[in-house]
Amino acid sequence: MWMRLVGVTFLLPGVLETQLKRDAGLSFFEYHVLAMLSEAEGRTRSMSDLARWSNSSLSRLSHVVTRLEKQGWVRRESCSDDRRATNAVLTDEGFAHLAASAPGHVEEVRTQVFDALDADQVAVMAQSLELILQRVDPGRVAAPNGSCD
Repeated sequence: MWMRLVGVTFLLPGVLETQLKRDAGLSFFEYHVLAMLSEAEGRTRSMSDLARWSNSSLSRLSHVVTRLEKQGWVRRESCSDDRRATNAVLTDEGFAHLAASAPGHVEEVRTQVFDALDADQVAVMAQSLELILQRVDPGRVAAPNGSCD
C-alpha cells in the first residue's frame, strides 16, 4: 500500500500537469495558485497565506506569481490591514483563463482518479485520506483563511 501511495503522489501531479500545460499553458502549481485565489473572498489572499495553502516557500510562490502577473492573470497589492503584507489578487482575465481551463482539468482528474473507483471506494479513500491529513496537518495550517497576515 505504501509504495502505491508513493507512486500515486509522485506520478499523478505529472499526469495532471501534462494536460494543464497542453490545454491551458499552466503548470499544476500555477493552476493550483489560480484556483486558491478564485476561492478566496474578493479573489485575494495574502502571499504568506497562499504559500501555506500551496505548501510552498514564499520565494517559489513569488516566482510563480511573477509569471502569472506577466500573463495578466494575477496582480499584487498592499494588504489594507497590514501594509507590510502583500496580497495576490486574481484578475478578471485570470479568472476567465481558470474558468476556461477548469473543465479539461476536471475531466482529467475524473479520468485518472474517479473513473478507476466506484462510489464506495471513493468514500473509503476520502475517509482514509482525511485520517492521514489529520496526522500530517493536525492544526490545518494549510487551510486557506483569505486574511492578511
